[in-house]
This record gives sequence, structure tokens and C-alpha cells, in this order.
Amino acid sequence: MKIVDLRVMRGPNYWSVKHPKIIVLKLDLEEQSNVLTNQLPNFYHRLRKMFPGMLSHRSSEGVEGGFFKTVEEGTTFGHVLQHVALELQTLAGMDSGFGRCYPTRNDNEVYVIFSYQEERAGEYAAYAALRITESLIKGEKYKLWDDLERLHEIREDEYFGPSTYAIVTEAVSRGIPYIRLDRYSLIQLGYGKYQKRIQATLTCRTACFAVEIAGDKNATKEMLSDAGIPVPKGTTVYTQEELRRAITWLGFPVVTKPLDGHHGKGATINIMNLNDAKKGFLEARKYSQAVMVEQYITGFDFRLLVINGKFVAAAKRTPAMVIGDGVSTIKQLIDKENNDPRRGIGHEKVLTRIKIDKHTQALLKSNELTTQSVIPEGQEVYLKSTANISTGGTATDVTDLVDPYNILMAERIAGIVGLDICGIDVMTSDIAIPLNETRGAVLEVNAAPGFRMHISPTFGLPRNVAEPVIDMLFPRGQPARIPIIAVTGTNGKTTTTRLIAHMVKHKGYQVGYTTTDGIYIQDKLLEKGDTTGSYSAEFVLKDPTVNFAVLECARGGLLRSGLGFQQCDIGIVTNVSSDHLGLRDIHTLEELAQVKAVIPKSVSPDGYAVLNADDDLVYAMAEGLNCKVAFFSMDENNPRILKHIAKGGLAAVFENGYISIFKNSYKLRVDRVGDVPLTFGGRARFNIENILAATLAGYISHFDIEDIKTSLRTFIPSPAKTPGRMNLFKFPNFEVLVDYAHNVGGLKAIGQFIDSLEVNHKVGIIAGVGDRRTEDFYELGQAAAHIFDEVIIRLDSDLRGKTAEEITQPLIKGIEDTNKEVKIELIPEEMRAIAYALERAEPGSFIAIFTEDVSDSVKMVEHFKVIQDRKILVD
Repeated sequence: MKIVDLRVMRGPNYWSVKHPKIIVLKLDLEEQSNVLTNQLPNFYHRLRKMFPGMLSHRSSEGVEGGFFKTVEEGTTFGHVLQHVALELQTLAGMDSGFGRCYPTRNDNEVYVIFSYQEERAGEYAAYAALRITESLIKGEKYKLWDDLERLHEIREDEYFGPSTYAIVTEAVSRGIPYIRLDRYSLIQLGYGKYQKRIQATLTCRTACFAVEIAGDKNATKEMLSDAGIPVPKGTTVYTQEELRRAITWLGFPVVTKPLDGHHGKGATINIMNLNDAKKGFLEARKYSQAVMVEQYITGFDFRLLVINGKFVAAAKRTPAMVIGDGVSTIKQLIDKENNDPRRGIGHEKVLTRIKIDKHTQALLKSNELTTQSVIPEGQEVYLKSTANISTGGTATDVTDLVDPYNILMAERIAGIVGLDICGIDVMTSDIAIPLNETRGAVLEVNAAPGFRMHISPTFGLPRNVAEPVIDMLFPRGQPARIPIIAVTGTNGKTTTTRLIAHMVKHKGYQVGYTTTDGIYIQDKLLEKGDTTGSYSAEFVLKDPTVNFAVLECARGGLLRSGLGFQQCDIGIVTNVSSDHLGLRDIHTLEELAQVKAVIPKSVSPDGYAVLNADDDLVYAMAEGLNCKVAFFSMDENNPRILKHIAKGGLAAVFENGYISIFKNSYKLRVDRVGDVPLTFGGRARFNIENILAATLAGYISHFDIEDIKTSLRTFIPSPAKTPGRMNLFKFPNFEVLVDYAHNVGGLKAIGQFIDSLEVNHKVGIIAGVGDRRTEDFYELGQAAAHIFDEVIIRLDSDLRGKTAEEITQPLIKGIEDTNKEVKIELIPEEMRAIAYALERAEPGSFIAIFTEDVSDSVKMVEHFKVIQDRKILVD
């Protein structure tokens, strides 16, 4: 077996709207294409032995053990690979439960779909699952642990930490979207101008100076001491001589820790002699030049959490430890503790596995113990000096026990240091008694405190400490999203996108929009190219100046990586016609329609899908949608429209020469079509469809009818406003049209416009795009022959894997089979073809240039027009 293609979906996509994060594998089964699992002896038993946890996989049976039952009865190896990939991720702490297998047109190939939590882990799981499945087929041994270890590493490198995960989950539960800005924990919550950012528990509201103060433990102690808060006596030292003098002043026991340390790294506690103090000093120096020496305060370690000035949670932290049973060695007790299903690698689970490191060895040695020592029953042995969860410690929730004095103290500390999210480490015998009565002390103040001990304590109630973070960043009633209008279809989507963006700008919004020619922020082109995929959508949604997004979404992006957003407010489908068929296994118009249908399926429940009622495939998309639906039509008497408005629905129609909106039984006339420049006096009927869709988008967005009308009248088609879309140039004796139309549907629409003109001779400069089928080239030739008296065939600069003959021959045949009277010229270079047509233009002729390079084509025509105008002036 081999993987033919692997795609990572990052948003709603052709394969699944509900499960946006999926891996799409195209798998060649090769020699296993006609073999089922029950035909291989012992395959079922080998699989079950390697992955006993697959018992929970229900598969299509819908019951526990369902997948194993299908394997025993006989299923495909693509199905096995799917479940192995899911189980690998689950075993590595990334539970992923969605999967499907779909046939392709090739009997040897299948599509294997499975979900992922971290995309790099999903990709790795795909290839690992292939290796494992093949080893199971061959009956060979396989070192599964190597793959699990690698997946664990990827998870620790890239997966959200527990604090980030908690905040993001809380945001998503409130409908606040997020974008991961890097491979670590920098996260954008919300879109556009309403966005807020977090990195773990640092937020865009966290003051830099407060983080600096908290990081300088000496400065923090001084500030707290001045405010009457009990802190340990101590000082900062840089040399061992200074260390000796400090200990003479403080007396034993003491604590050494790096001045700029965090997570307990480099800290040594309960030091009772000078030699151990020197060792602690050297350990701290690994993390900071300056070392703090403090009194060792006895008692229990507590963490108090303050968010936005309010105390929200408290936990008692216990260092990693084991309790003797009188029989087992310390090593055996640690192994037993690590077998607790709650313990995992890093942040994978509620607790972290205990590692026997140098610090553990030194701590045991100071108590005259080794890992082979047997501990009497009931005796506790601490394995770490600090109580951090990340080093194997445990946490007990004590939020409800904290004395009001200690709560006020914690809130004062957060205010004194200036932290919006503040973790305060306290040592005391009892957190239920005021700190000043227990002779306890505040040990540290932490910026970016971990939430793990609060959201998943070892003992006690979990606390939703992410809720007050989101309350702080997005107070109730404050928006987090910007309006999103998504536009798709085979033809007309760019013009519709630009028209809507113009309408939105007219209403005073700072609009960001994407099209096939670039990304625009407030009408400024920031990135040039075909920008209709997920990257481009996120580019707009990440911009902090944008408060309205209009996004063109093409089939390529939907099939390559999915949408760049989870939901839109309005989703428009202009039409579905033959284009790009045969690519990425989309062979039929029905399949192409399913791709485009991702947009209406991604509309929010309160939003609208705007659909073309004149297009059967688009109209059918309304079935089963969870949002509201509005239709547009070129026929006010379309039965579909009449049925829809009879039920109280919303529609836009072309009636009596007007753009009108039907709402219930009322008709709202917006403007006369002939007065809208984009229609070229009503002759460009395909643009009327685009206007109807855009008008509905404006009306649904609560724009006034007069504002919509003004926007329609001020949207002037031109190379600057609508590059490559009906760019018309009038010469003294002939006219030239530059358009990006590159498929049969687009060509026919332009043909209808040309037919409405009174011209003597029609010339078309056409080309077949290399990634189309032979029949597509033939149909393009047929369409051209119906429209033009003369056809000049050019070639794109990139033939996309085809030869020139493979493109031109079917084009020529399509023309000749349709109309042998059409004159045909073959001029491969686009600029030469344009020059040839312009230089030989007959009076009263019309030249239609279907261009690949809009910018250069427009420049060529404009340059030629300047020369012509000069000649007229001279004459």
C-alpha cells in the first residue's frame, strides 16, 4: 500500500463541515485492493493484541467493540489504517474520534479520512498507521513505542498547554473564534478589530512592567513588605562569599533560588548546612546570575489565583512523593505511582509522571537513601524540593477554605504588582487562618501562572478559572467577531465580492476582502495573486484594523485545506457550471456543487445563505441548512421564488427592468438596472445576477435601500475597480473588452453581452487552461465558434502538465465542428496575440480578450489606445 496524496484540512471542507480538522489520505491499496481482513489468518488477533484500546471504537456498528467485529467479519485495509491512525493519536494523549473511508473512481484507491488535534501529529500518524498496517498484514513484529514516543514529543512541542486549552475552550463555548498565530501558544481570540491575544495566561492586557516586577523576586519582596504583606527575610547574592554572609545573618534553614526563575527550576529548599547551600547556589546559577537566599518557611505550599483583581481559586500543592509499604523500593514505588492512569508525559494528563533526575538523586542522598531503598510502611519520601505539578506534584483544591484575610491579601498583591492574571505562592500551616496569625509568608508572585492545578486538581473540585479570563477580555455584550460574507460559485464571485466590499465601505466600515487577484485591506492591495484560500481569509481576519470581511472562496482552497473560518454570517453561491472538472477527484457538476455547498453549510444559524434560484444545483443546496435562506432570480415569476416568498421568505429579483427585493408580500424596488454601471445599460445580464446577490447581502446586513442604491450607482467597472472583469475600452472605430473568463460558462455569458451589441466583426482571443479535460477544450471551442467571426488561440505561460497540441487541437476541432466559417489564428504568446488583433482591427469590430495576465493585457490595450488617440490629434 502507498499514500498517493495527503491533505491537511484546517476548516470546514468538502469532506466534513462538522469536523474541520481532518487528514485526507488518498491511499493506493495495491495488492490488498481485493483482500479483506478476514481473509488473512490471525490478522484480527494480531490487531487486537497490539491495540486493545480499540475495543472502544464503535465504527459503523455503533456499539463498543464494533470495529473489531467488522475486522473479524471482513473489512478493507483502508478502514484498518483509519482506525490505527486514530488510536495512535489517542494513545499519545490526543483523543481523535472521527473517521471515514470513501471509494474513488479507481478500484485500487480509497480516501481515508480521520480527525486530528495537532496537524503535525495527524500527518505522522498517517504514515505510521501505514507502516503498522503493513506489518500486521505481513505478521512482522513492530516497535510501536517508537511511534508513540515521537507523537508524545510532537504533542509536547505543539499542542496547547492546559492553561491555553482551558481559555480557548471557554472562548469557543461562547462563540468566540480563535486563530493560532504560531506553533506555540500565541493565540488570537476574536476577529479583526475586536481581537484579543493570549500566550498561555499572559494576555494583551498584561502590563509589561508588571511582568518585569514579578520576574524580579527581590523587587517584588520589597514592594510587598512595604505594603505590610508578610514575606520571608532574604537577600540577593552573586558570589559564594556573599552567600556565606547571608546565611550568617539569616540562619538555617534557608532556600536558594534563581532571581529570575520560574516553575521551581533551580530552587533548593530546607538547606541545613553550608555545603548544601553552596550546591543550591550553583544549581540556581544555571538559571540566573543573581541568586536569592531566604528563610525557609515551614508549612504547606499554597497557590492563590487572582484574575482581573478578584480571587478565583486556591490549591494546596504537594511535591512529588511516595509512601512506603515496607516491601517495595523507592524505584518500584515511583513506577507504581507512574502507572496511575491520571499521570502522563508533560501536560498530557491531569498529573505528570515522576522522573528520577539529578535533583531527585541528590534529595534522596541528603536523606541517606537511594532509589533501591525500601521505605517503612506509611513513611513519606519527597522526591522533589518544589511542589510544581509539572515535576510530578499533586494539587488539592482549597478554594472554599481560604480565609477572607488571605483573599484580600491576594487581591491586594495582584493590584500592587499590577498583574491582570496573578499567581501567588504562599507557605503556611493552614490557609483557613489569616497569614499573619500562622507566621506564614508570601514566597513568590507569578505572572502567567499555570491553570492546571485549578482546572484539574488531583483532589477536590475543578474550577473554571478560564471563565473570568474571558469575562475580562470580552465583557458580556462586547463583540468578538466581525461580520463575514463569503462568496463562492463558478462565475461572478469576484465581481460580487468587490461590489459587496464597495457597498460595505460606503456604509463606513473598514473592510478587508479577498479575490482571485489579491488581498485588500481598506481598498489597499497588500498581497497580489489568487488569494481565495484559508490563508487569505485568515490574513483578513487577523488584521486589527478590519471590522467587516468579504471573502471570495474558490474550489481550490476548499479542497486543499478548507475554509479559513468556522462560520460566516452570509454565504453566497452565484452558480455552478463546468470548470476544473477532473481535478482532485471532482469529476461531475454534482460533486462540484458539493464543494461549493460548504459555504452555505458554514453559515451561522442566525445568518443567511444567498442562493441562485435559477440554478438547479445551487437551489438544491437550501435543503437541510441550519440557517435562513434568501434566493435571487432573473425571473420574478420563477415558481421557486413565488413559493419561497409565499412562506415569508426573502428574495431579490430582476423585474420590469428593476432590481427588486421581495419580502413577504411586499416588493421593494432598489434601482433601475439601466442606471447601474455594472450592467452596461442592462446588456451584461450575468452582472445583474451578481448585483441581485450583492443587494441581498446589503439588505440582510441592514443597509438602507438608498445606501444600497448609491453603492450600485457608484461602483464603476474599470481596470482599477474590477480588474479583468468586463474592462471595456472604446476606440474611435472599434471596441475592446478585457475579461478573465476562462471557462465555457464565463465565455457564454460574455457572448450574450456581445450579441446585444451592434458590431460588424467579432474577434475573440481565447486559451484553454492546461488543467482542464480534453472535452472542456472542445466545448470551449464550440462556444467560441458560436460567438466570434474570428478566433485567435493563445497559450497560458504555464500549460500545467499538458503540451501545446493537447490544448490547441481540441479547441480548433470544437471551432471547426461548430462553424467552419470562423477564421482561426494560432499565436501562442498572449501579448503578441493582442497586438495582432489590435493592429488589424476592422472599423465597427469588437475584440474580446480573455486574458491570463490582466495587468499586462490592460496596459497593452491602454498603450495602443494612447497611440491611436495621438494619431487622431495629428491628423
